[in-house]
Amino acid sequence: MGPQTAVTSSKEVKMAPGAARLRSSSDGSVYSRRGAGHSLKSSSSALVLSNPKSVLKRPVSTEELQRPGGPYMKKTCTIVGDAVGWGFVVRGNRPCHIQAVEPCGPAAAAGMKVCQFVVSVNGLNVLHLDYRTVSHLILTGPRTVVMEVMEETEQ
Repeated sequence: MGPQTAVTSSKEVKMAPGAARLRSSSDGSVYSRRGAGHSLKSSSSALVLSNPKSVLKRPVSTEELQRPGGPYMKKTCTIVGDAVGWGFVVRGNRPCHIQAVEPCGPAAAAGMKVCQFVVSVNGLNVLHLDYRTVSHLILTGPRTVVMEVMEETEQ
């Protein structure tokens, strides 16, 4: 699949492969509209989102996350979306991870952090899904999203 493009009010936004934006950037210039799939709205002309460098220090497999006694602990975040979205960016492929969290957004208030791995969305195991599918589940689901995530324990 190539880059996703959405057009709203004659302004074009291209989304680079590798990141699905589920809320505004910190300056509020780009955001998804709830219920509109991957439609993006822009307050500036022809903004292009780049594929940022991953926040992960190293690749992690789904097997490593599921290994009993491994260095990861599971947390549950219940995120109530607002008029703009949920306040985080999902990226990656089998497993997906949280690439960014808006500091004052709903996800941050629910305890979500950068570098957490997405285990489930509304009770559905998503460890073997790519970010596009995980984003679609979130964007087309209910306004309140219950996500299980795994984060590395401090050693």
